[in-house]
Amino acid sequence: MLLCMVVGIGCNNLSKKLATYKQREIVLQEQIAAEEERAVKIEEYRKYTKTKKFAEEVAKDKLGLVYEGEIIFREEK
Repeated sequence: MLLCMVVGIGCNNLSKKLATYKQREIVLQEQIAAEEERAVKIEEYRKYTKTKKFAEEVAKDKLGLVYEGEIIFREEK
């Protein structure tokens, strides 16, 4: 009888641990999916930074460069 109680209590504890581990597994799977999505976005951005369009945008926006003969219109302050 005592053995059955010990085994029953042990089984109950193991069931609780199993439920906790399953919840943790779900959270970790979600984190993995989010990181994989982030890795894809980073790879896309890396490829984009190697394009001519990106270089033109940086040159225009940050350096203020323009093509020869290009006219820039600016608002008066």
